[in-house]
Amino acid sequence: MAPISGLPSPVSSPRTYKFQQLQVYQLTLDYVDAVYAVGHGLPESERFNLRSQLERAATSIVLNIAEGSTSQSDAEQHRFLGLALRSYIETVACLDLIERRGYLPPDNLRPVRELGYRLFVKLQAFRNRLVGQETEEEGGSPRSSVPRPRSKSKPIP
Repeated sequence: MAPISGLPSPVSSPRTYKFQQLQVYQLTLDYVDAVYAVGHGLPESERFNLRSQLERAATSIVLNIAEGSTSQSDAEQHRFLGLALRSYIETVACLDLIERRGYLPPDNLRPVRELGYRLFVKLQAFRNRLVGQETEEEGGSPRSSVPRPRSKSKPIP
């Protein structure tokens, strides 16, 4: 994917780690760049509040993808991708607040929201694929994302 106009080019390093080769990771880097651009458009009064929260949440997406890629199991990577999704949702809430407070017009936020939605879809697909592979290897069918009800014999803590 080509970098967004006006934003830094992709990271180059002498060594490449598994996570750096993932399309979802590269898309996340683009999303973080777009989020930082939005943050720079916020008033100074939001520097240590909304801007900081937005940028930390976006950065957390990248970090969870990277950390999850070194996991010992698909289940653990699945968990880290879940954390990445939660951080993404946090950025959506921040964008909603930015729009609601009138800090930036909706048209300025539309490109980052669209990029974010593409990221959300890719994260979900990657996460769901991990669950499907895990259960296929065990000879079963993919697990449902809906938790099963607990047995009445087991007390809930």
